[in-house]
Amino acid sequence: VTVNRTLARLRQAGYVNTKPYRAIFLTDTGRKLAEECKRRHETVAAFLRKLGVSEKMAELDAEGIEHHVSPETLAAFERLLKKS
Repeated sequence: VTVNRTLARLRQAGYVNTKPYRAIFLTDTGRKLAEECKRRHETVAAFLRKLGVSEKMAELDAEGIEHHVSPETLAAFERLLKKS
């Protein structure tokens, strides 16, 4: 039930296309959002590694931080990473 409700919300938001008993496909909008989420995760993880956090812990911590970090803070992370 939870999966069906989630897919219905994603369909209504325009992120996926689905057909019964078929694969789920990202729309262009869904793909763009997925790429942005991936970029946020990679930026946060890279920043944490730059601070000396282990690879494994940086990946785990980035999973939570990426959902709460502001665009301003994310931009600051990116600027710092570009400097090094």
